[in-house]
Amino acid sequence: MAVLTARATDFPRWYQDVLAKAELADNGPVRGTMVIRPYGYALWERMQADVDARIKAAGAANAYFPLFIPESYLRREAEHVEGFSPELAVVTIGGGKELEEPIVVRPTSETVIGEYLAKWTQSYRDLPLLLNQWANVVRWELRPRLFLRSSEFLWQEGHTAHADEADAAAYARRIAHDVYRDFLTDVLAIPVFIGAKTRRERFAGATNTMTCEGMMGDGKALQLATSHELGQNFARAFDIDFLGADGAKHLAWTTSWGCSTRMVGGLIMAHGDDNGLRVPPRLAPTQAVVLPVRDDEAVVTAAREIAAALTAAGVRTQLDARPGLSFGRRVTDAEIKGIPVRVEVGPRDLAAGTVTLARRDTSVKAQVPLTEAAGRVPALLDEVQASLYAEALALRESRTADVTTLADAAAAAQDGFARIPWRLVGEDGESRLAEDALTVRCLQTPDGAVPAPGDDPAELVGLVARSY
Repeated sequence: MAVLTARATDFPRWYQDVLAKAELADNGPVRGTMVIRPYGYALWERMQADVDARIKAAGAANAYFPLFIPESYLRREAEHVEGFSPELAVVTIGGGKELEEPIVVRPTSETVIGEYLAKWTQSYRDLPLLLNQWANVVRWELRPRLFLRSSEFLWQEGHTAHADEADAAAYARRIAHDVYRDFLTDVLAIPVFIGAKTRRERFAGATNTMTCEGMMGDGKALQLATSHELGQNFARAFDIDFLGADGAKHLAWTTSWGCSTRMVGGLIMAHGDDNGLRVPPRLAPTQAVVLPVRDDEAVVTAAREIAAALTAAGVRTQLDARPGLSFGRRVTDAEIKGIPVRVEVGPRDLAAGTVTLARRDTSVKAQVPLTEAAGRVPALLDEVQASLYAEALALRESRTADVTTLADAAAAAQDGFARIPWRLVGEDGESRLAEDALTVRCLQTPDGAVPAPGDDPAELVGLVARSY
């Protein structure tokens, strides 16, 4: 009997099965909330650590801002509050008394951070001011789905202030490329389309939103990270101004950018198969698991020595010799959790001086000399990493069609992406696509780059898809 629902039979049910069987997350006690279990959190921790290092390499420093935001802050930027109004959670009672002013539980922090950017920015010498925070946010979702759309989720949100528009735009683009795109492709092994959102899909209050869009195993799109140019909208609302080198006062230019635990959902759906997760080795909390076939002292001792050798070789290794649990059950557990490589050792292996290396991505097994196992695994992990990316890219390419009509775009986007000249869509066509639950995920130049300010909109290409 199959442990998981087959993806081809019911993809949403398969996703829920993986969440449960791989022990990633559970529903919280309040509708739409999420309990992240240790293995799911281990995946998030590794994502967080890598992204955090990239953010710091881009010059931003971590800070922390309050969970509660005065409602009046949001109302100071009209387009922003209008964009988030249906999703807000508002506190009206505190300490048993009705509050004089309602407090919003942060859906994002542009407004509260804008208040402090104004306080901390006096001179052009204070700029650029580059901040990031790791936090939780609340957006009241009507159709929650664990990791994809939960009412509370974890993320990072960067907020910066700059002396001029060009510097702000360049920084927002740097984050989109050097932090998000590079992490998603190099670590998560998810090929992404990077482009600009249309006016309809743009972040509330932004002048430009750049996005990384990945294709999931069912052909739908998932927005994995965004970077926003905010122009001077928030600077004007929060008086983020500074004394320039010319002795005059100037408004700053600001950006914001973020990625979240949604990336865990993307990992599941981009790489998972009918046996569970397939975790890219660069991300995997456990890169190799050593499995003794039998609860035999000599076998377990050999397995322990192999695990130690792998650890010494720099491989994140786990020894799974749980007593009372069959070898088959331990193999199934490793497969469901997507551990990239299994090292299997039994009495016959010891007698022959060999072990079995099993790849999670392809299920291919190979016998290797026991003395060579620790040396072979690191190269094998590199092969698995490259293989997962290549497989995801091949799927995306096979399900991305170039079209020239809205009807063909709608047809292609039923189970993939459609690439269509933006001049053939426009805002009217975008509205017609929305009637069929289709969106223009992003706009690109014909060669697949993020559009620049001077690019002719008539020359841009739109990517149409269903999305999560």
